[in-house]
Amino acid sequence: MKRYLLLFSLFLSYASLYSQNVKPRIPQKEVISEASKKAGVYIDVNTAAYPESSFSPLQLVKDVLISSGTNTCLVPQVSNVSVSPNLPITNTNRSWGYFHRGTTNFPFKDGIVLSTGYVNKAGNTAFGNLSDQLTSGSDPDLVAATNPQGTLNDVVILEFDFVPTTSQIKFNYLFASEEYTGGFPCSFSDAFALLLRPVGSTGPYTNMAVLPAGAGPVSVTNIHPANQDNGSPLACGAANAAFFAGYNTANIETNFGGRTVPLTATATVVPGQAYHFKMAIADASDRSYDSAVFLEGGSFNIGVELLDNNGATLPSDINVCDKVPTVLTASVNDPIMTYQWFYNGAPIPGATTTTITAIEPGTYTIEVSVPGNPCPGKASIVIHGGTTPVAQNASFRLCSTPDITTFDLNSAKPLISPTPNAVFRFYVNQADATAQNGNFIQNPANYNGTDGQILYVVVSDGGFCSKTVELTLIREVSPIASLSSTRIRVCPGESVTLTATGGVTYLWDNFPGNGNTQTVPVYNTTTFTVYAIGAKGCKSLIPAKITVEVVPAITSPLMDVEMCIGDSIVLDAGAGTNYTYLWNTGATTQTITATELGIYTVKIGNGICEKVFTVKVFGASSPFFTNVSYENNTLTAIATNPSINNIYGTLEYSIDGGINWQDSNVFTNLIDNTTYNILVRIKGTTCVGTVEFFTFAINNVITPNQDGVNDVLDLTNLKDFNNFDGSIYDRYGVEIFKFSKERPIWDGTISGKRLPTATYWYKFNFNYKKSKVQMSKAGWIMLKNRE
Repeated sequence: MKRYLLLFSLFLSYASLYSQNVKPRIPQKEVISEASKKAGVYIDVNTAAYPESSFSPLQLVKDVLISSGTNTCLVPQVSNVSVSPNLPITNTNRSWGYFHRGTTNFPFKDGIVLSTGYVNKAGNTAFGNLSDQLTSGSDPDLVAATNPQGTLNDVVILEFDFVPTTSQIKFNYLFASEEYTGGFPCSFSDAFALLLRPVGSTGPYTNMAVLPAGAGPVSVTNIHPANQDNGSPLACGAANAAFFAGYNTANIETNFGGRTVPLTATATVVPGQAYHFKMAIADASDRSYDSAVFLEGGSFNIGVELLDNNGATLPSDINVCDKVPTVLTASVNDPIMTYQWFYNGAPIPGATTTTITAIEPGTYTIEVSVPGNPCPGKASIVIHGGTTPVAQNASFRLCSTPDITTFDLNSAKPLISPTPNAVFRFYVNQADATAQNGNFIQNPANYNGTDGQILYVVVSDGGFCSKTVELTLIREVSPIASLSSTRIRVCPGESVTLTATGGVTYLWDNFPGNGNTQTVPVYNTTTFTVYAIGAKGCKSLIPAKITVEVVPAITSPLMDVEMCIGDSIVLDAGAGTNYTYLWNTGATTQTITATELGIYTVKIGNGICEKVFTVKVFGASSPFFTNVSYENNTLTAIATNPSINNIYGTLEYSIDGGINWQDSNVFTNLIDNTTYNILVRIKGTTCVGTVEFFTFAINNVITPNQDGVNDVLDLTNLKDFNNFDGSIYDRYGVEIFKFSKERPIWDGTISGKRLPTATYWYKFNFNYKKSKVQMSKAGWIMLKNRE
């Protein structure tokens, strides 16, 4: 995009030339920026993409500038449209036409543009310096309206007649110029006027293109900032800088050096009276550096205004929160006129008076018709709706610590409003909150407030609906909790008293209640935790903790035992950490040796706890045999230990009269038909049980053939036992031989007669002489006789 850097001395030279009316300025070489080369950075002017680019001046006025109805309606309202210089539509160098903002951010969507040069150079793409020459003629009406500092040239005029339907007309426009270059804004007053007077009148025109509050006409010398486009100060200082939108640097949009903000032209008229409207723009002093005016499409209002309850004119858009009823009143109130209200383009049934009460957001339009005039006056207003968030006064507490010294006001938002997506602004001063200005707290996450301070919070929906509430700050130094215990090492089940300090009340993790003491039995090692709570509710940043250790319970393996009279036994109280012992015998050792039956006690301590254990030493009963069996030279003895719960020792056995002892109750390699004295005792004691046993063995086959081998069944070894007897039975159970001390041998006969070969059964009994134990034996024997 072009930017011109003019030296101050050159500016003075131009000023001098201007004052002497010498040759015009020579345009500087254009400097095209990289940004200006990009597509879509310029507005569109008279491009084939828009049908309006081929509109005649009459069509542009009726269908673009006014855009208030069909041609049928507009014909009696707008007439005598003309443009000068009157070049045809096909001429690309014409100075008037249609513009559209395209993809730029130009303030107006579309409209009519007039230029003191070739209007197509106003946009489309980057052009060189805009200094086209149209005509050297001036215009006395424009001179009278703007009072330029020099001769006017390249005048462009658009004019037409129209008949308003209400008492006020207005439309929107902005002025742009190449004179916004270097120091030219101080001397070259390229100007624009919107001239109005009744048709047929020869009186002076009224210039509608003037700044508010009598600030003068719209021209380069009357609207500019304090500095040039290169940042250097202008020699003439600023002039109405508030109406200057900026130099054409960041926002390219057009090929002009700068432009004004959008302006509104307003005039009071008589409804039904025909008026002549004349737009004129011209270069001043020379024909270099063109200017242009952009008229917003659809903004030429020749109809009605909308008023509020106080009679003030309402803007085109208003904000209404929570569907509060809004009274809208037409500015025209005449019995001869008719009225119809519309909501979002649709007629509202029955709404045919000057006033309506709007509830719902949307677009409200009134049409006011004059009898005999097919074109009604119109006025519209857009009501933007919003919802005020729910909000309430709240208190917000800061519990300060060495690391946390400021309020994070963001954390107070849920206390103030539950409305999702609500927007908060915190103010120190109520007046600022009422004004909702920019003096709010910029960093609410780090605010150094004081205790009791009141902040004023504006809670909004992110738009225009808001509610102001108070936030009271509470500040307290976070307390520091401490905790002590009457004991820190206890026996299981012992009670301790815990005492907390540092706060006004307390929050215990282990107990209910908020007092500073707790008494509790402790069965397992436990860590007790408590927070201190300050007078204003601040909780200690970290809790106080104390661990009460429960020492391991004192245990002892002692249990009741037995011992044989005359023996001794070791009583072991068991080992443990720091254990000490005191027996009722006076001993202080872990173990003692008991030599007498009775009750023994020991008190065991570990430095923290003490416990008494009792053990009884009973007289032990001797073990005894319940069964003895013998087979294949192997003897198995079954004995019973009668000691209490078998807790006193294990059994051991001997078969040689107590010379040798073994843990096993099985003896091997014994001699058949031999008497053995078997002993059993509780190991380590003198408690002995005994039994005699005869290792009875017989040959199961006899062959009475007198060969000296297995001729008889000989029980001679049993005849000396007490109560010895026995018998031989056939297979039918018939006794065929009876043993006795006198007859201990059976030779396989009955009454001297040989028995047939067969299997026979035997049974015999005897008692041991010492133990009186009765033994019984039964089995079978094969008798083989050879006849």
